[in-house]
This record gives sequence, C-alpha cells and structure tokens, in this order.
Amino acid sequence: RMGKLEEELKGARTQAEDADKKYDEVSKRLQQVEGDLERAEERAEVGEIKIVELEEELRVVANNLKSLEVSEEKANQRERDYKEQIKTLSAKLKQAEARAEFSERSVLKLQTEVDRLEDELVAEQEKFKAITEELEQTFAEMSGY
Repeated sequence: RMGKLEEELKGARTQAEDADKKYDEVSKRLQQVEGDLERAEERAEVGEIKIVELEEELRVVANNLKSLEVSEEKANQRERDYKEQIKTLSAKLKQAEARAEFSERSVLKLQTEVDRLEDELVAEQEKFKAITEELEQTFAEMSGY
C-alpha cells in the first residue's frame, strides 16, 4: 500500500511539475501576447491619427479641387466672352475697313471731279477775261471814234 501511495505521490509530483511547466509556458506566452497586443494598440493609435490627418488632407484637397473647378469654369466663361468679343470686333473691323475703302474711292472720285471743275473754272475765267478784254477794247474803239 505504501508503494502504491509513493507511486501515486510520484505521479502527482510529475503531474504538478508538468502543470508548473505548462503554467510557466502559458504565462510566458501570455506576456508575449500582451506585449504584442500593446504594440498592436500603439500601431492602431498611430494608424487612427494618420487616418484623421489623411481625412483632413482629403478635405483640403477636395476644397482645392472645388476652387480649381470654379476657377476653371470662370476662365472658360471668360474665354467664351473674349472669343465673342473678338468675333464682334472682327466684324466691326471688316465693316470699318469696307467703309474706309468706300470713303477712299468716294474721295478719289470727288477729288477727280474737283480737279475737273477747277480746270473748267480756270478755262471759263480765261474765256471771261478774254471776253472782258474784247469788250473793253470794243468800248475803247467806240469811244475813240
């Protein structure tokens, strides 16, 4: 009976030693897992901070994009307005050039007419002078007799 109890005691000690070893292993594993958890939580906090920063940066970029879109639309509108002004001014320029050309032709015709009339006037003045001289001579001859 004593041998059996000693045998059971020996088995219980072995079992207790095995349990102690398992406890130590589990304890070490727990410490390791707790360390891993702590590091993972730190990384998660850093990640969350980064997410907040990136979300803010995304808002800024989105606002900048909206501003650029508005600026682009305004620039496109100005471009359309300028093209319309250029079209209008080009049409006015063509009209003005046509009027100027017509006016130049009219001035040339009128100048030619003025030159012709001046020549005619000079010829008529010479005729008048000749007639006047002839009349004066005739009156002088009549008075002289």
